[in-house]
Amino acid sequence: MHARCRSMDTELFFPCEGEGQGARIRRERAAKHVCEPCPVRTECRNHALITGEQFGVWGGTTEKDRRYLRPPRLGRYRS
Repeated sequence: MHARCRSMDTELFFPCEGEGQGARIRRERAAKHVCEPCPVRTECRNHALITGEQFGVWGGTTEKDRRYLRPPRLGRYRS
């Protein structure tokens, strides 16, 4: 209810087909700018990490950012 992006168009937060690298970088910067002062930024980021969101900017993090924040999966030992 308190997210800054709640009434915004989602295009800012998710990639579109055929988006070039420069356009992606600009879009992600703009989305992160919206997220920066958001009162629910931490909850949003944690949601993306817990659910494994693979696309978009969530809580000020991109897909690439979240790859570095996620704990590595532990392998199972087989006997």
